[in-house]
This record gives sequence, C-alpha cells and structure tokens, in this order.
Amino acid sequence: MKHAAGTLLYRDTASGLEVLLVHPSGSYNRKAPWSIPKGELDEDEDPEAAARRETWEEIGVCAGSLVALGFIDYTKSRKRVHCFAGLAPDGEAPRCASWEVDRAEFLDIANARKVIHRDQAPFLDRLEKLLKS
Repeated sequence: MKHAAGTLLYRDTASGLEVLLVHPSGSYNRKAPWSIPKGELDEDEDPEAAARRETWEEIGVCAGSLVALGFIDYTKSRKRVHCFAGLAPDGEAPRCASWEVDRAEFLDIANARKVIHRDQAPFLDRLEKLLKS
C-alpha cells in the first residue's frame, strides 16, 4: 500500500470555518475532485514531516502546530492518506507553487464538502469535531 500525507489548513472567518484545498492540474483533471495538499512519503519519512513538505511544495504555506486527524484509505486504489490539521498562518496567501496543482483556495466548509474527493471527506468531519472539543 502506498502512503501519502497532507495538511488540512483552516481559518475561522466572520462567515465561518474555511479550509484550504487544491485542485490537480492538467486538462485530464478538469473534472477531478479537490484535495488536501498532499503527496507520497519518502522512504522512512515521518507522515507529519511529509505533510509539511508536500504542503509547502504545493502551495508555499505551512502551519506551525499540527494535529493528527488520522488516515483514510482510498476505496478504488491501494493508497492511505494521513492528514494533519493546522491553523493557517495569518496573512499567508496560498499559491500554486507546483505544476501539480492549478488552484489553491480557501473554501467555506459547505463548499469544501461539495468538491473534495469523497474518500477525503471524513477529514472535514474530524476537523469540525476537533474544533468543537
């Protein structure tokens, strides 16, 4: 099984909770679902370190303190995705820092639920539960 890790950055705005998602680049991905910024772990790499590295590589932003949200297994492939949540740094604007993504945006939680890869949707639930506790 392949392992990947990423970060679910969030911020609390006047209109509510927003999360940062990315969209994969390439014309063949036009209708692809959005995702947390993520990527595969290097050999012997810690999942949190990989999440930080991949998030920085894809959007040029990373949170200070991260909290593990566990992992999900994709239903159609043999890939496990580890997720870490972190408060987005004030004043940091995400950008497409890699050819792998063509959009990086903060979305309100309701819209994020509509566009996120269905296998990653539990990360949104886990984040909301974490923030309520």
